[in-house]
Amino acid sequence: MDEIWKRNEIDSPCVKICVVHPEARLCIGCHRTIDEIAQWSKMSDEDRARVKAELPARAPQLRGKRRGRKRD
Repeated sequence: MDEIWKRNEIDSPCVKICVVHPEARLCIGCHRTIDEIAQWSKMSDEDRARVKAELPARAPQLRGKRRGRKRD
């Protein structure tokens, strides 16, 4: 691969499902908060690692909340 096209990307947990749940205030794709998403590129490696370590524990906050309409 040509060295010119290589980029040093910041490792992100984004999975390209970018929808923030209105109650939980978490992205339903990556489980980050809006503030974490906005600050991601400015965070230190240590801060990004800390956030990434917290993400699996946030998943249960969204279980059962991804449906569009309530069931009758």
